[in-house]
Amino acid sequence: MSAGAAARPIRLGPKSVAALVLVSLVGLAAVGWPLVADAGSAVTDHAADAPWFFALLLPLLIAVVVATIADCGMDAKAVAMLGVLAAVGAALRPLGAGTAGLEPMFFLMLLSGRVLGPGFGFVLGAVTLFASALLTGGVGPWMPMQMMAMGWFAMGAGLLPGPERIRGRGELLMLSAYGVVAAFAYGTVTNLYGWVTVGGAGQAISFRPGDPLGENLVRFLAYVVATSLAWDLGRAVLTVVLTWAVGGPLLRALRRATRRANFAAQVTFEGSRRPLPGEAPHRTQVTYEPE
Repeated sequence: MSAGAAARPIRLGPKSVAALVLVSLVGLAAVGWPLVADAGSAVTDHAADAPWFFALLLPLLIAVVVATIADCGMDAKAVAMLGVLAAVGAALRPLGAGTAGLEPMFFLMLLSGRVLGPGFGFVLGAVTLFASALLTGGVGPWMPMQMMAMGWFAMGAGLLPGPERIRGRGELLMLSAYGVVAAFAYGTVTNLYGWVTVGGAGQAISFRPGDPLGENLVRFLAYVVATSLAWDLGRAVLTVVLTWAVGGPLLRALRRATRRANFAAQVTFEGSRRPLPGEAPHRTQVTYEPE
């Protein structure tokens, strides 16, 4: 790959897709199961199942990393970039945590997922949330679902149309629109997970185990509007503002770092044979470049 070639996201192979589908199904089951469970079922208490969910989530994240390595040869340089970006994201979270949803970490996850691809983005989002929770003391029964939701947030950015199709202002507009939708979706998913453990929110908007699904969803919508709509709006607005303010330079910096890390490097095999009498020296070169 030449120095001027465009940086391409780490591609998804069949093993990566299978791992991401599995971990996503586990997350969807964890967040949605209480809505269809009986009133006396133990699964309606997320405070009790969170340690088990977390214990299951960690090996699934490792499985995504291993599958990505197996599919595309992601090496130590990619893992090092994962660690650096996760550390930066964790450091950004305390800057706005607790202040009207102003969380600049989402902006970094958005751009990182866009440049580095859905598989890398999912792992980065989950690892960053875990590290930031340790840093800010935000460890609790809500943390596993926050890790999952942040992984989905960054993964979705990697699934957007590629940079060879949309660049410049069009790319920033697309990322801004996705950032708004995903910011509200993140809040909705994490609220749904925590809603069943919240007490004293008012009988009109509290979760009622065993009630019909439609009635609980209506109460959940009222709960979201009453408790977190403004927070989600602040997250969405800040993501859009930062995307337009510094998104272009940061995208270029991430792509430059990806090119230098050379994740999609060519593999070149060179061989030579003894020349025949009167023949000039001969060298054979075979070049392989991943798709």
